[in-house]
Amino acid sequence: MANAKGKLYLIPTPLSNSELEYVLPQSVIDIARSLTYFAVEELRTARRFLSRIKVQKTIDELTFFVLNEHSLPEMVDSMLTPLLQGNDVGLMSEAGVPAVADPGAVLVAAAHRYGIQVVPLVGPSSILLTLMASGLNGQNFAFVGYLPVKPDERRRRIRMLEQRSRLEGQTQLFIETPYRNLHLFKDLLSVCNDQTAITIAVDIASVNEFIATKTAKEWRKLPVPDIHRKNVVFALLLS
Repeated sequence: MANAKGKLYLIPTPLSNSELEYVLPQSVIDIARSLTYFAVEELRTARRFLSRIKVQKTIDELTFFVLNEHSLPEMVDSMLTPLLQGNDVGLMSEAGVPAVADPGAVLVAAAHRYGIQVVPLVGPSSILLTLMASGLNGQNFAFVGYLPVKPDERRRRIRMLEQRSRLEGQTQLFIETPYRNLHLFKDLLSVCNDQTAITIAVDIASVNEFIATKTAKEWRKLPVPDIHRKNVVFALLLS
């Protein structure tokens, strides 16, 4: 008789160096402690997290698969082997919840194709935390990922998102690589309507957390916020 398949646990990790108890339920920590196999976005960060929660086995006894944007399909298939042999596997992103704005989604999709149970666990999502704290529409929203790199294309995309937010009453959330945050912010102020509400959420769940929502007109009158090379989620809504 074939072994029962293991479960793929989606294990959230802290967004910063905040106390674990502040962002992760004890049940999540307990599950992560019990596992032997992990698919991780960044090996060093994963090892540090697991050492911090005091896993039951030594780090050298654990098996890690690196899953990032460079992983090939055959590499993803190899990560299914422990699951198909009856072992549980933990999927962890670099920070926050796995498979949301994260390459781990390909492993989740593969697990579904093989009839493997996927178990999402509760933890911090910078996207949802930004939405919660924004004061913008939390009943109709979209996360659109990264905006184009080229300035002209980026500004066109901002105009499209602003128009969509007005027509549909839909909050638009997006991110940028930390060293381009200022370019994106300046484009938002140059393109957006005076009354467009813009949220900036910086270093969420850290001691340096800063979250503010102001109209484009209000932001233009203020000093440029300290967002260079920091983790930022942006949101906008023209109601």
